[in-house]
Amino acid sequence: QVRLVESGGGLVQAGGSLRLSCAASGRTFNRYTMGWFRQAPGKEREFVGSISWIGGTTNYADSVKGRFTVSRDNAKNTVYLQMNDLKPDDTASYYCAASEQVHPGPFSAGFDYWGQGTQVIVSS
Repeated sequence: QVRLVESGGGLVQAGGSLRLSCAASGRTFNRYTMGWFRQAPGKEREFVGSISWIGGTTNYADSVKGRFTVSRDNAKNTVYLQMNDLKPDDTASYYCAASEQVHPGPFSAGFDYWGQGTQVIVSS
């Protein structure tokens, strides 16, 4: 079992930056591929990015490529989402997730554990 707790959300102006953190506890963190998803009001949850536990391979949704960066610090059992050049369309609740698969793909079903989410609001 893995427990995930996100932090770092808030209100930011368009063009600004935020860094989200996800602290994990429980089983061996460095054996999980970690992902970030987001869900805006009235919309389905969507994939944002992920980082594998083998090789640290990252993947991103097209909508955030070049603006968002996923990284992990295995010594701190923490995964980060650095978000730059934020846009009003990035407004959503952001969720951290952990997968026992090396390459779970950009699908919610590929992830086994989820945090409670942290809200990001980008004002225009």
